[in-house]
Amino acid sequence: MTADHIEVGRKGEELAAEFLRQKSYRILERNWRHSRCEVDIIASNGDGLVIVEVKSRTSDEFGTPEESVDADKRDMLIAAANAYSEQTGADVPLRFDIIAVDLSDKRPEIVHFEDAFYPVG
Repeated sequence: MTADHIEVGRKGEELAAEFLRQKSYRILERNWRHSRCEVDIIASNGDGLVIVEVKSRTSDEFGTPEESVDADKRDMLIAAANAYSEQTGADVPLRFDIIAVDLSDKRPEIVHFEDAFYPVG
């Protein structure tokens, strides 16, 4: 991963966190790690925990940001969310969201996909 990609990711995550704060979410964790997975944002919206995967792009050359959250990534996020709940003793509903950040224009565009996927099984 080049330094440019890292910077795009950091900027997107910062914009996503601020976006959630403006929607009255409480940010509990950023870049929380479990095993091979990093959860970009863990937040609370009053109803439970929201596990947020942030995908940032400067072009749509390789598809939309939300399309890049494949089955393997979803499985890792679910495992990480379960580990977080166990570690913190949080016995509340979990929700998995994706925030797509388009940085291709001067004014970033943010799209929030609530309940983007559900645990299977």
